[in-house]
Amino acid sequence: MIVHPPSPTGGRRVRVDGEILGLAHNVADVAEFLRRAGLEVDPSDVAGSPWIDWRGVGPERWGAETSG
Repeated sequence: MIVHPPSPTGGRRVRVDGEILGLAHNVADVAEFLRRAGLEVDPSDVAGSPWIDWRGVGPERWGAETSG
């Protein structure tokens, strides 16, 4: 599973085997995508899951970048 960097409008695109599963806004959303793929992962374990490739930034960032 690939979790792409935050989009300019917020959320992160999630892909598995080249297929876009949807837009995640938090780790619970990623856990749900994993569940639908047949892997039961508690949302508290998502950040350290070996099945996830966090692109750009880790699981702590979900919104668009802001400067200031």
